[in-house]
Amino acid sequence: MNTNEGLDLVIVGGGIGGIICLKYAKDAGLNVILLERGDRIGGLWRDLPYWQDIQFRKEDWTLGSLPLAGEDQRNILSNIEAWVEHFGLSPYIHLNATVTSARPNESGWQITTNTKTHQAKWLIAATGGHNRPKVPPVERVDSSITEYHSSALRDPEELRGKRVTVVGGGASAYDLLDLCFAHGAGSVAWIYRSTKWMRPTRRIKHLGIDMRTLARYQMLCLPAGLIHRLTNKDLRARYAKAGINEIMPEGDFDIRRDQLIPGRPGMLINFAGIERHRGEVRSLCGNTIELANSEKLETDLLLWGTGYGVDLGFLGLEAVNGAKNLDEIGSRCYSRFLSSDAPNLFLLAPGVLDTNTSTPWAYAHVAKSIMTHIRGRPVFVKPPCKAFTNHFDLIKLLAPKDRENYTFGIWYLKYLWLALWHPWKRPMPIP
Repeated sequence: MNTNEGLDLVIVGGGIGGIICLKYAKDAGLNVILLERGDRIGGLWRDLPYWQDIQFRKEDWTLGSLPLAGEDQRNILSNIEAWVEHFGLSPYIHLNATVTSARPNESGWQITTNTKTHQAKWLIAATGGHNRPKVPPVERVDSSITEYHSSALRDPEELRGKRVTVVGGGASAYDLLDLCFAHGAGSVAWIYRSTKWMRPTRRIKHLGIDMRTLARYQMLCLPAGLIHRLTNKDLRARYAKAGINEIMPEGDFDIRRDQLIPGRPGMLINFAGIERHRGEVRSLCGNTIELANSEKLETDLLLWGTGYGVDLGFLGLEAVNGAKNLDEIGSRCYSRFLSSDAPNLFLLAPGVLDTNTSTPWAYAHVAKSIMTHIRGRPVFVKPPCKAFTNHFDLIKLLAPKDRENYTFGIWYLKYLWLALWHPWKRPMPIP
């Protein structure tokens, strides 16, 4: 269907962002292919263990009109596969196509895989922001401790009856702590340098945060300062009520730089039973963990909840490869997505992941506007900035320059209605 030459667009990555971009590229009539290194689509959601899941309500993770049966990895992956089938995307997808390099040239981009070379005017890097598990380099001397990164723990029953130590202070670590109590760990220790903000609640994770409250504030044009005061007052009261002030992050929560993580009820209910250590791991020797402050603790099983890095090395861009996190990459992009370091390059993940929004919903809006930009109407023109683009702020960013998809005046009323009255039992529609 497509030749190696004269492509309008190549999308690298067959995860949820890449598949959504492919759908809208097809709708726009572009000559497009998607390159996926695996033998099936799904990206991160194909690799994650079954117990991994989403942090928001499944209603806001539904892909179009296709229902999402549950919040876990299996159901999310099934939904992505159903999206491909429903919209007839398979002919545009090249599987087992590992991109070894992508370099700009006078015609756009030359993309080389393990088997072919493609030429396209535009390139979307949709390889995700969580494609390289991070485990700190520590000294290991005859260690007998079993270790897993959160992405590699396939059978949580391995925790039962064991002395388990969790390392990390963000969403992955909170998940692992919850898992320890759900699967009967004999004892639980927790090592963290710092912690990220959560919203303490006894409700299950997927019901723990109402992101449409933030959307409502944004659509009503409440100033950021007022949103921060309201949010911080609520969070501090919740930390005090839950008795977890000890792990409250330093400094106020700020939606322009912080992701708000739902509290994990198992972790909160059993908080008093967690042996807590503020510090970092220096070495593993036998069955003993030694911290940088010389504290020692014995353990059977060490779980690294230390998150992920982003690997965009195939682009050969020094500034991107040297970035420490997604936010640093996003801060180098026009309107959060169009790279300032190379021409005709969109970096999909930095403007969506690690923010306070539903990923498929955000990707769908960005993908529509990317296709408008590719077809000749500049949309991504605002200079790089460091602030997150949360929920409906994303629409406010795109709409003024993308009147093809956001009719003047009408779009605002539509999304104000969604923020104020759209019921939870129905999904937030993907346009």
